[in-house]
Amino acid sequence: MSADNRVAGRPRSREADAAILDAALELLIERGAEATSIEQVARRAGVTRATVYRRFPDKTRLLIATVEAAYGNPPPSPEIHDVEQLLAGWAHVLADPRQRRLLRRLYGAIEDNPELARAYQDQFGRHRDRARRDVLERARDRGQLPADSDPDILLDVLTGAVWQHLAVRPDTGTAGEVEQFLRAVFHQLGYRPENH
Repeated sequence: MSADNRVAGRPRSREADAAILDAALELLIERGAEATSIEQVARRAGVTRATVYRRFPDKTRLLIATVEAAYGNPPPSPEIHDVEQLLAGWAHVLADPRQRRLLRRLYGAIEDNPELARAYQDQFGRHRDRARRDVLERARDRGQLPADSDPDILLDVLTGAVWQHLAVRPDTGTAGEVEQFLRAVFHQLGYRPENH
């Protein structure tokens, strides 16, 4: 980058950005949200605390950015076309051992760090739940789910199944095995894929 293209002040370092998010993710998975601090993140990333604070004014925002980066920065309100895409997406995440550990830490944050859980739900969770409910409503309207299905209750059951999988199944399952589990849950809810 030439001097003419730089903005006033020190340029932001992409390497520092990546190091901060990587360090925060490692600490979040290792120790949980409550035991992760800005100081620890800075030390592990090899930057100053001021460098972290310039990017993230508080730990909650840092951890939210960390979680989003770990999931590839998906849109706040994803486009999920149908149940099959929903199944494949969940299976992909649940087949990744690191993402499984992260999800368990996030679940623990509901109790240990309610501010983080609340901020994440406000910023992303509500929109993503709406997208999932919309998929379930469309499936019901197409006759793939029983006509009296309540999408809110279905989403609660499916989310519970995901947490049950995280709690009792090993972190070594393949995406195919996870999808088979989720498909069995959907089957019990009355889901019938089209063309079957």
